[in-house]
Amino acid sequence: EPEELAAMMLSLQAQGCHNINLVSPTHVVPQIMAAVLIAAQAGLRLPLVYNTGGYDSLVALALLDGMVDIYMPDMKYANAETAQKYSKVKAYPTVNQVAVKEMHRQVGDLVLDENGIALRGLLVRHLVLPDELAGTAEITRFLAEEVSRDTYINIMDQYRPCYKAAELPPLDRPITRAEYEQAVQQAREIGLHRFDKREPRFLRVLWGV
Repeated sequence: EPEELAAMMLSLQAQGCHNINLVSPTHVVPQIMAAVLIAAQAGLRLPLVYNTGGYDSLVALALLDGMVDIYMPDMKYANAETAQKYSKVKAYPTVNQVAVKEMHRQVGDLVLDENGIALRGLLVRHLVLPDELAGTAEITRFLAEEVSRDTYINIMDQYRPCYKAAELPPLDRPITRAEYEQAVQQAREIGLHRFDKREPRFLRVLWGV
């Protein structure tokens, strides 16, 4: 219920949280809007984070315009056939790119405070896949050329095969260190320069670093 969600938001603020992080929220946008209205009237001042897989409609995003402070979408695939084959989703790159451009139009580039805490803007996540299946070069080029060279991007290393991935090579293996470093280099060469500064997490175990 919106009242219950609003109470949770206010409780998190009272506990000192930096933001309200809504994960995979697309299917409950109306309820979220109602909850935010209730919470704002009761004193909610924290930034609202919309944490999404990036397959969002312009209709839903239009409803969120002026309410969301930080958009945190995934950009999973650059190729529609790859997205259909591995995630059973139609026209993912087209929908994803249109959505990301609209998110950036609403909130702009990511703004951080003096402690590195996000206040407002767009933060894109991209998971590197084996054999360049995710299309890192194409995705980073899109961000640099059609969104902003100041886009903040988290290039993620933690892919590991689970469930039926063993039946779908090359997804039957983790990425290599060379593949991850190549992905970061591609982003740099295309002009992106704002990266998550944390060291790769999962691959530190695999690579022994």
